[in-house]
Amino acid sequence: MDKNKDRQFLVSVSPHVRSEETTARIMWSVSAALLPAAAMGAYFFGPKAVITISISIIVAVLTEYLYQKGMKKKNTIGDGSALLTGLLLGLNLPASVPFYIPLVGAVVAILITKLIFGGLGYNIFNPALVGRAFLLMSFPKLMTIWTQPTAAFVKIDAVTTATPLGILKEEGIQKLLETFGGSFNMYMQMLSGNRAGSIGETSAIALLAGAAFLFYKRYITWHVPFSFLGSAALMAWIFGGKGAFFTGDPLLHMLSGGMLLGSFFMATDYVTSPAVKKGQILFGAGCGFLTMLIRLKGGYPEGVMFAILIMNCLTPMIDRGFRTKVFGSAKGAAR
Repeated sequence: MDKNKDRQFLVSVSPHVRSEETTARIMWSVSAALLPAAAMGAYFFGPKAVITISISIIVAVLTEYLYQKGMKKKNTIGDGSALLTGLLLGLNLPASVPFYIPLVGAVVAILITKLIFGGLGYNIFNPALVGRAFLLMSFPKLMTIWTQPTAAFVKIDAVTTATPLGILKEEGIQKLLETFGGSFNMYMQMLSGNRAGSIGETSAIALLAGAAFLFYKRYITWHVPFSFLGSAALMAWIFGGKGAFFTGDPLLHMLSGGMLLGSFFMATDYVTSPAVKKGQILFGAGCGFLTMLIRLKGGYPEGVMFAILIMNCLTPMIDRGFRTKVFGSAKGAAR
C-alpha cells in the first residue's frame, strides 16, 4: 500500500489541524513586518538609529547563544525570537542613547526575562518591554532625551525636542498645534514619522503596513489590537479634553507615542497574552484603559509599556476565568 495514502487515515491524539507554520517562521515574519518601521526610523533619525538597533539585536542574539552554550543547552537562536526581542527593544529606544543603553537592555531582556524563566514560551512578561522598563528606571534622563528628526540619512548635530505627548502633557493641545503648524500638519507628520519619539514608533504608516502583513498571514487576530485601540480611543474621547467630557482627540492619541507599536506588535505576543479569544478582548481593553489612565492622570506622558506589563501579570488569571468546560465534566479545561 502507498505509504502517503496510508498517512491520510492515521488518527492520533488531537489537535488534528496540521499547519506548516513554525515558531521560527512566525518570529522571522514578525521581524520582517517591523522592517518598514525600522527603515523609517533610520531615515528620520539617521545612522545613530541604525547603530542602536544593530547593537540591540546583536547583543540579544549573542546573549542567548552564550547562555545556552555555557549551560550546555540546545541552541535556539535560529528560531528568531532573540533577534525579534532585540529589534523590538531597539525600536523602543530614543535615537540619542549611548551605545551601552541597548547593550544593557538586551542582556536584561534576554537573560533575565526570557532565559532564566526557562526560555521561549515560559517568560511571564514581554522581554523587550522589561528591558526598556529597566533602562527607564536605571537611566531616566538618557531614556527621555528625544531628538528632532532630520528627514535625511546624514550626520548632523542632534537637536533635542519634546515628543507630542510630552508637549500635550506639559503645555496643552494649543501649544502642540502651534508646534506642528495646525492639526492637518500634525496628523500628516505623525503618519509619516517626522516627529520626535522612539526610533520605531513614529511612523504610523509603516507600522500599519507591518500590521496588515501580520493580519494577512493570520499571525495575529483583531481581538487584542482592536480592543486595545478601541478602549484607548474611548477613554481619550471622553476624558482627554480640557474642561468637559467627550471633547478629547482620540486620533491624536492613536498616532502618538507607542500606541500602534504596542497594540499590534507587543500586546499580541503569543506567550504573554491570553490564549482564549474572549480573554484577549479583555486583555486588550485593559491595556487601552491603563494606557490612557497613565497618560491622562499619571506623571509620565506615555503609558503603553506599563499597561502591557501590568496586563501580562493578569494573563494566567484571564485564561482561567474564560476557560470552557469539558463536555460531560464538571471541571473546566482551558480552550
